[in-house]
Amino acid sequence: MKKTGFLYDERYLLHDTGPGHPESPERLKAIYQGILDADLLSKLTIIQASRADLKWIETVHAKNYIERFEAACRSGDSMLDYPDNQMCAETFETALLAVGGVLDAAGRVMTGKLDNVFCAVRPPGHHAEYDHAMGFCYFNNVAIAARYLQIEWGIQRVGIVDFDVHHGNGTQHIFEEDPDVFYYSIHQHPTFAFPGTGRAFETGNGKGTGSTRNYPVLPGDGDKEYLGLIQRDLIPVIEAFSPEVIIVSAGFDAHADDDMSDIKLSTQGYTRIMERVVALAEVYSNGRVISVLEGGYCLKRLPELAANHVKVLLCV
Repeated sequence: MKKTGFLYDERYLLHDTGPGHPESPERLKAIYQGILDADLLSKLTIIQASRADLKWIETVHAKNYIERFEAACRSGDSMLDYPDNQMCAETFETALLAVGGVLDAAGRVMTGKLDNVFCAVRPPGHHAEYDHAMGFCYFNNVAIAARYLQIEWGIQRVGIVDFDVHHGNGTQHIFEEDPDVFYYSIHQHPTFAFPGTGRAFETGNGKGTGSTRNYPVLPGDGDKEYLGLIQRDLIPVIEAFSPEVIIVSAGFDAHADDDMSDIKLSTQGYTRIMERVVALAEVYSNGRVISVLEGGYCLKRLPELAANHVKVLLCV
């Protein structure tokens, strides 16, 4: 059994998005309950969140954006940049705790205290751009973690695997000129086409050309199509890139029961995807996987999806 961490903190529930918003505190409650009901907590190293140092946020986001975000929360604004980015007075601090918790978890993996980790954080992050919030996201947790690994730990090749049903536009744009961060995304297009990026021809720019790989899938696709893509495409590109660490943008909104998409992944399909990612990490990344929650809005399915995700990390 692996030494697996579980980042969870009740302060993540303080980010209040208002009535009816899909990115609600109930998501994290469902995830925690699923892991509790599966009798997994005793097998995990529980990590409490810590506040991120702003210097790490500034490796990915513009300083004036960070200041604007903080000021908006202090002023009592209910949204930032777009109407779907609903927030409250505690959102800025909660976002700092999300980043800080992920960086702490990443550090524990790098020191060998943990083999891998699942970070159940909110707000999510992969839509957050350099200078604006987008798609429920304010700070790009995964992108900041990748920069942290590069700067603090000297990691030369970071692999990011994003299976959220929506394309991680923020993550792609932040690294599209960086040949040392490989970004791989499977996402739905064209229906539910938010954020409208992630076409197959988007492969990076400049020195980063070839370090981005996008695979849009069609409405109605499911386990067969996803697992086929992973076998044909993800495995060969990971073999070629040979990342020292794999970060996962873990979005569970491609499940057949999730109203945020028309993709038909099953619960078992999600498990099989993660099994392949973990197997790749065993070969190329010394088993190091840092999994960070992104989307997933079906409260009925989140408990089992999260529990199965953790079981794969534990290898039980």
